[in-house]
Amino acid sequence: MTRPIRIGVQLQQQFAPDYALIRDAVRRAEDAGVDIVFNWDHFYPLHGDPDRPHFECWTMLAAVAEQTERVELGALVTGCGYRNPDLLADMARTVDHISGGRLILGLGGGWFDKDYTEYGYDFGTPATRLALLGESLVRIDKRLRKLNPQPVRKLPILIGGGGERKTLRLVAEYADIWHTFADVEVLKHKSKILAEHCASAGADPQRIERSVGWPGPERAPALVDAGATLFTIGTSGPDYDLTKVEQAIRWRNRFDQDSSAG
Repeated sequence: MTRPIRIGVQLQQQFAPDYALIRDAVRRAEDAGVDIVFNWDHFYPLHGDPDRPHFECWTMLAAVAEQTERVELGALVTGCGYRNPDLLADMARTVDHISGGRLILGLGGGWFDKDYTEYGYDFGTPATRLALLGESLVRIDKRLRKLNPQPVRKLPILIGGGGERKTLRLVAEYADIWHTFADVEVLKHKSKILAEHCASAGADPQRIERSVGWPGPERAPALVDAGATLFTIGTSGPDYDLTKVEQAIRWRNRFDQDSSAG
């Protein structure tokens, strides 16, 4: 399966004291030509002073859905440990309708203990969080089938993580997109593990898009050769610098031109 190269930007909600700064960054990102606008599902900044400004994920996604016309959007990723899965499915369906069918439902096991403890959720262990992710995927799938109206399209499921025994098994069973921060050799290795899980699940590994962080234009082609087609760059407030995003878009455009010419 041949996929186009896509560029995403993760507009991290940290450090922006005014939502207008995020709204402006969304506009600039769509105008620049990104394919996907992500945010993240955390309640506090991940870097620096934890008491600096921060906004919530899903209310922001609803606003982004209303503001934009072309880009896909979603969380990279939503922590299932602090989101009721049936309610999350309903939220996702609603944002999908607001956007006209452009939502990507990004899911993960969660890892940042402050998100849990400060908001009264059980942090558990890596094993219990992954088990909860698996249970959530089952409930989300069932709830999406019951909702009226249905999502505009079959919601693409993105799963973030690289655990070879549990996470990649869930990717094989449920995901349309797999996100990892792996380098070339690790991506190749884990793709082989994913293919094994797909074989066990009776799934086609080629249906799953590989998503990675942006490594720069020099190293990106090797990741494409290893199977990656979605590259994402993160940026935070208050400035939301899109310099690297614009660099990645220029690279993508040149890559597409060279591929067409070849």
